[in-house]
Amino acid sequence: MSDGTIIIPVREAHQFDEGALYEYLKANIDGFKGPLKVRQFQGGQSNPTFLLETPERDYVMRKKPPGVLLPSAHAVDREYRVISALQNTNVPVPRTYCLCEDPEIIGTAFYVMERINGRVITIPSIPKMAPEQRSAIYDSMNDALAKMHNVDVDAVGLSDFGKKGGYLARQVNRWSKQYRASQTHELEGMENLIKWLPDNIPADDESTIVHGDFRLGNLILHPTEPRVLAILDWELATIGHPLSDLAYNCMAYHFVHPINGGLVDFNLKEMGIPSEQEYIDAYCKRTGRDGIDNWEYYIAFSLFRVTAIVQGVYKRGLDGNASSEVGEEYTKYAKMVADLGWQYIEKRG
Repeated sequence: MSDGTIIIPVREAHQFDEGALYEYLKANIDGFKGPLKVRQFQGGQSNPTFLLETPERDYVMRKKPPGVLLPSAHAVDREYRVISALQNTNVPVPRTYCLCEDPEIIGTAFYVMERINGRVITIPSIPKMAPEQRSAIYDSMNDALAKMHNVDVDAVGLSDFGKKGGYLARQVNRWSKQYRASQTHELEGMENLIKWLPDNIPADDESTIVHGDFRLGNLILHPTEPRVLAILDWELATIGHPLSDLAYNCMAYHFVHPINGGLVDFNLKEMGIPSEQEYIDAYCKRTGRDGIDNWEYYIAFSLFRVTAIVQGVYKRGLDGNASSEVGEEYTKYAKMVADLGWQYIEKRG
């Protein structure tokens, strides 16, 4: 099986002064030696990601995309901070090396971390793999999520990384605004969710580190073993409600992604993949939780947030600065997810 990554020459829209980058890294990373070769990881809808190859070691760089950006989006400084804070915990993250917030170096802020060699599997059904391998991968993913949510945010210096309490209300407001900022046409399902979600927020309020985009495709798996080596793409991380992460992680059980597919209509038991309830139960056991109330809300919220994110990708595609070529094809996807979110609420009353 391929490791799931495709590396290409740096796209024209994302090119920068590689000589300036080299001089900066030489001055700010202990033991950094050239020559430096820069290539780009294909895909990724948000912060462009680059492979920095040197004779002794390979690194990975994440930077903000070019162009006019939405407020608070593409926060590479926050990504760098949370990954750095988790270095000495049992949460699997890459080693971080440096953060550059000076746009004069390569045009935007960026950070550099270690390259972890392994597999990236973006398709939730994990084709061409034995059932016991799939089962172990899903269990390791579940374990990584639970470990992250079990971290004491104060002990790792992240007490001010986000506000404690009221996360869902703030998120509904934030993503409604983000959606409006990138809206190109009206989606009835999204309009209904924007009205319904603020009035139906569950009373239970918890605060942990939340990743914001926790899914199989944002994990690096061991090259041969069915276990998670690193969680990637922390751009949306903050302090928030852990069940928002769990529900988002369960999205594959609810709809079929136009590129990566999903788990809808599969015989999961035969495939070795846990059912959604089995996955939830495993998470609850690892986090000391006695079941989950209001699961429907968290699923509807996740579908709403996916719609807002997809709409942002579509708008950036129209504007010519999305970091993948598929952005302009996302308009039908946004409508499908928004409609599904509202149908989910209507079915459950």
